[in-house]
Amino acid sequence: MKVAIFSDVQANLPAMEVAVERILDWNPDLVVMDGDLVNRGPSSLACVELFDELRRTRGWLPVKGNHEAWILRCSREPPRTELEGQMRRFADWTYEQVRERLAALEGWPDHLCFHGERDSSWVHVTHGTMAGNRFGISAGVSDEEIRGNLPVDVALFVTAHTHRPLHRELDGTPILNVGSVGSPFDGDMRGSYALLEERRGRWTWEIVRFDYDRARAERDFRDSGFIEEGGPLARILFEEWRQARLLMPYWRRGFEPAVLAGERDLAGSVEEFLRDSGHV
Repeated sequence: MKVAIFSDVQANLPAMEVAVERILDWNPDLVVMDGDLVNRGPSSLACVELFDELRRTRGWLPVKGNHEAWILRCSREPPRTELEGQMRRFADWTYEQVRERLAALEGWPDHLCFHGERDSSWVHVTHGTMAGNRFGISAGVSDEEIRGNLPVDVALFVTAHTHRPLHRELDGTPILNVGSVGSPFDGDMRGSYALLEERRGRWTWEIVRFDYDRARAERDFRDSGFIEEGGPLARILFEEWRQARLLMPYWRRGFEPAVLAGERDLAGSVEEFLRDSGHV
């Protein structure tokens, strides 16, 4: 049995198109999109339409990520304050982009399980862990933090969310993080996805890294209006994509408390963060 699993496209259409083409060439029996197809990037609608076609014509399966949950929440709950509206403007921009196709994001499961030739070869796929789709597994997360947040009696646990490919084990259970198609955070600008094969009840896997047209992706960021219309935090998201590394937590740690307390201006804090970090 051959299974492809990809995740965290984050509305990067050029990267998704290359991943889809390569996965189709491999001719798997099953393909799972493990969450965060949308948001953080410029082309959510096009990515939704491409994946929805693959669901209908080829049976590809989705798992809900935290960004699908967020966009669905934006559809139900308007911002409570002006500041909240500024801070989530990029998500509301995405919601407006996909509004007419919102039904294509509804009803996605939080978890998906399948097995190969033997009933004992169960694979559990989720965007984060059993603790939720925002609890990702990276190299820096301790065994104690993970223990109790994995399913029992599985041959392989597949996760995503951190945008960093990873393989580790916990108490004999292999853990595979498939990384990110559209916005890696490990310093490698290439996208990633995973290919699994099951033979005689045992799973093997490979993380595939691939190049795509980043110049086209950058044009999409700029020409779509995402950076200009997505609010100040969209500038940080763009820099995260451009540098293939995580920046938002550093802004949150250094500036968000003062912004929330009304002591700092949101746009000014982002400008200072990017300038002091050497990003502008």
